[in-house]
Amino acid sequence: MLIENKSIAIVGGGPGGLMLARLLQLKGVTVKVYERDYDKNARLIGSPLDMHEESGLAALRKANLLDEFKKNFHPGADKKVITNERAAIFFSDHETKPSENFGNAYFRPEIDRGPLRNMLLKSLQPTTVEWDSHFISMEKQNEGWLLHFKNRPSAYADIVIAADGVNSKTRPYITNIKPFYSGIVMLEININNAAKATPRIHALLNGGKVMAFGNSKCMLGGQKGNGDIGFYASFKADERWAANNGLDYADKAQMLEWFKTTYSGWDSIWYELFENATTPFIPRAIYCMPLNQSWQALPDLAMIGDAAHVMPPFAGEGANMAMLDALELSECLADNRYNTLQEAISFYEINMRKRAAVAAQESLENGELMHSEKALAAMLDFSAGIRSIVLTSDRKLCHKATKAQSHNP
Repeated sequence: MLIENKSIAIVGGGPGGLMLARLLQLKGVTVKVYERDYDKNARLIGSPLDMHEESGLAALRKANLLDEFKKNFHPGADKKVITNERAAIFFSDHETKPSENFGNAYFRPEIDRGPLRNMLLKSLQPTTVEWDSHFISMEKQNEGWLLHFKNRPSAYADIVIAADGVNSKTRPYITNIKPFYSGIVMLEININNAAKATPRIHALLNGGKVMAFGNSKCMLGGQKGNGDIGFYASFKADERWAANNGLDYADKAQMLEWFKTTYSGWDSIWYELFENATTPFIPRAIYCMPLNQSWQALPDLAMIGDAAHVMPPFAGEGANMAMLDALELSECLADNRYNTLQEAISFYEINMRKRAAVAAQESLENGELMHSEKALAAMLDFSAGIRSIVLTSDRKLCHKATKAQSHNP
């Protein structure tokens, strides 16, 4: 095995980095994860993550963590309603979609970021993760790299994997290609104890998620397992909108007035979000790596996740691609068919870029559609089509099971 007796440093302890550490440790490899969060109790913000059968769930199966995932995911959180700006429901799959349907290609179980991180951390050997490790730079040393941190001693590794997200400080050691702005800003809004704080929104969610479309803008939100909810006001804006708009993101009243103006014509039900949000609100400009990016593979440095292929979230592929990266890279690094590490990494990166480009293209197209005048009609057509496929698939599976039982009394 090419990585036998090699030390591997993973910069970044997100889902991709931790999954890679788990998969490599199962192969007996020495791994360290350097994470800038102070400790494992650092608060993770952002909406729940939905796992896809062919990527996120495939990695969990390979890591022998699917049973643990089933104990931690949030049943029913993938159910959704689609509304217009007045919160009138045009689509709901709450009555037809099962809460659990593992093995179905269209089942996308959701899990909060905290439980997913904890599950992955528990699967690792003690002291695998070096917390409070803010990566600054690295330099070649011997056959590997010497990594430097803001607040801890430098550390050596034979191989370094960049898993430090869209603002990766490790990526420039591989390529100078930078992401481009998608034209969309998402304003993150988090609410604690939603049943009490935002009762009308809580009832609309009904334990699942909401997608609201109107006037070329969106409100996208979902239920978290702890009773909190997370929403995004998603709209087209200038790339420097967050810095130049003059808004105080800690001022709920000011942010509500902004919403009333920018989302003119939207129902007052959405005001609950702004009146009861935890502050500050978090603006996020949405970026994407070029779809045709390419670089020369190195023998001791590679990338996974957003560091390699950040994309808009409008296809739900980000975390799934990162976990699939971890799966495929771990297999390549341990595959004896390759003569050198550079050959193994090159094979991984070529395939990773191809599939990431397809997912990114879908995400970009979905983003344009969801922020267009025809967004509501298009999303209704898409969701109705998916529901039809899922129901047909479930009927076929049920028929096969019944037929099998009839032949095995």
